[in-house]
Amino acid sequence: MTVQMTNQLSELGKLVERFTKEEGLNKTAVPSLFFIRESQVTEPIHAVFKPSICIILQGEKEVLLAQDRFQYGPEDYIVSSVHLPVIGQVIKASKDAPYLAFKLEFTPREIFGLISDSNSQFERKKNMNRAMYISKADHPLLDAATRLGQLLEKPEHIHVLAPLYKKEILYMVLQGSHGAILRQMAIEGSQTYRISEVIDHIKLNYVSAFRIEDLADKANMSVATLHRYFKQVTAMSPIQFQKNLRLQEARRRLLAESTDAAEVAFQVGYESPSQFSREYSRMFGLPPKEDIKQLRANPLQSKNA
Repeated sequence: MTVQMTNQLSELGKLVERFTKEEGLNKTAVPSLFFIRESQVTEPIHAVFKPSICIILQGEKEVLLAQDRFQYGPEDYIVSSVHLPVIGQVIKASKDAPYLAFKLEFTPREIFGLISDSNSQFERKKNMNRAMYISKADHPLLDAATRLGQLLEKPEHIHVLAPLYKKEILYMVLQGSHGAILRQMAIEGSQTYRISEVIDHIKLNYVSAFRIEDLADKANMSVATLHRYFKQVTAMSPIQFQKNLRLQEARRRLLAESTDAAEVAFQVGYESPSQFSREYSRMFGLPPKEDIKQLRANPLQSKNA
């Protein structure tokens, strides 16, 4: 790592520390920008990553996407180009050197707008890549991220400058070594774009049962092709993806509301409370009642669940 990169990471890290009032994910005054701070190693946390770029400034984190393992630290950034259910764990952090990260969420429309503005022609590739990847940050990307973060010190400029700096950051990511993965997700009509539409459909309708044939029709693919491409992008099948979303939402509802497990099971689409309990235990390690009791006894873990 060059001295220039070290200084940039340090400067941006100080901004994150200054504007994080609590542990975990902190919303900022800049739309779609979040700062993350963890002062200790965390337990594995189940979450759904939104389309986003996360630049790591200090500490290390590990994310599991099904059986895929992503580990990253300072100078790395991780991109999720679609909604993805994952398990994340901060694996290097302390009170003196907390885990610090800069997270910027985006939409496919914003990526498509950048592609259109560039007047470049991109091939609609048939090969599929994971919708999540890690890459190395460089000076231009960190410079743009720092300028976006510095707007928090001059909030009167956020409305005008934040969209420009965000566009610059996303452009730098598109120009990176793995930018083609992000581009394919936004090019209408590409195979990966159609898979992303299926992902959005399942996310919006996770409570409802679906026929794989209907999803294949939606993507204009055969059932076998849909299965293969969906797994290449998300590392899981459509059914596994839906199950993950259901169980994460069930956990959130159980934690936030005074509702019993059977009622929540029906709310998220299960027809059998016993099946729900089995799958919940398999995913979170404990039956619903015991898991929620443990989460409530640990406020920090509960906040990040």
